[in-house]
Amino acid sequence: MNLILLAPADVVSPRLARVRDPRRLRHLREVHHARPGDHLTLGIEDGGIGHGELLSLDAHEARFALDALDQASPPPLPVHLALALPRPRMLARTLEHVTALGVKELTLLNTRRVEKSYWQSPELTADKIHAHLVLGLEQARDTAMPKVTLAKGFRPFVEDELPGLLDDRRGLLAHPGMPTECPRGIHEPTLLLVGPEGGFIPWEVERLQAAGCQGIHLGPRILRVETAVTALLARLF
Repeated sequence: MNLILLAPADVVSPRLARVRDPRRLRHLREVHHARPGDHLTLGIEDGGIGHGELLSLDAHEARFALDALDQASPPPLPVHLALALPRPRMLARTLEHVTALGVKELTLLNTRRVEKSYWQSPELTADKIHAHLVLGLEQARDTAMPKVTLAKGFRPFVEDELPGLLDDRRGLLAHPGMPTECPRGIHEPTLLLVGPEGGFIPWEVERLQAAGCQGIHLGPRILRVETAVTALLARLF
């Protein structure tokens, strides 16, 4: 935890915050070995970053005197990531990884090869998603909370949502066997589409390309989704 991320409810006044979440309290005790008088990096969700002095810490609460939390978050990546819904365990890790890398807009997408049971996973509850996003923000010392949307129908996504997403973005479809190598170091706003384990089916690839998405590849190796997403983001931006 490189940043103690404060929820709005944690901030009692402009100069005082209380943390009562067991996970963060345990981290303060067991990882930071924090003691009253220590100065730690804090940030407010969707707000600024700064420092605070630990006033007290026990099994139930940590109290901080806040300094000016006026530092900006790291710049976000200029990307909207549309990711075929991974299996629940992989989803948790992927949410944390892409958040740490700076993705601020994420659509979890249904495709033919996404198991129907994945959509009933507890990992898709708002609280679970938020918890994984928080872990990614803490890792990256960031406070800007990503926006996650669920697209449970592929056809409605392509017909109703994709045209608007491509209005001011370059569309890139990451899929094995595409003719174009993944570009490097781009700066323009981008929509990046990544399929499930096994990839998009041919009909889905055709629909996405017909909508204006350019097919790209990472080479001959077939990667797990979480590895492919991290490699794509690192290479593109």
